[in-house]
Amino acid sequence: MHVELDDNMKITNVQEVFNSLFPFLKIEFFEQEIKINGSIATRRHISNGNRKLGEFRNRTRASNNVSIFPNLTVSELEHDFVTIYALQSQVFRKSGKIWLETTVTDSWTLEEQNRQGELITAQMNVNRV
Repeated sequence: MHVELDDNMKITNVQEVFNSLFPFLKIEFFEQEIKINGSIATRRHISNGNRKLGEFRNRTRASNNVSIFPNLTVSELEHDFVTIYALQSQVFRKSGKIWLETTVTDSWTLEEQNRQGELITAQMNVNRV
């Protein structure tokens, strides 16, 4: 299972495709707000899911697209979105009924993250019965 994203995909489509590949993960996107001196001041959540990836394209990286596949690490995926689309992204893993940021485990692959989310969620559901 491998998905190549393109500039015409809407943010909501990217999120749906990502979640269909990894049902115990979700991805959120943020725009970088740049200070005058060039450093990143804050990040703003992209709430309009109808915006297309191409709107965020880093013009110096015009020939590349983001690819999503099971052996890709979270940090590699997040790096690709920053360098290719100038988008900050954050992957979340399901843990029962809540979503946890994967910042501590960004070196894990998407497959590992998804499997861990599935195991934790299943264990929490068993413990509630």
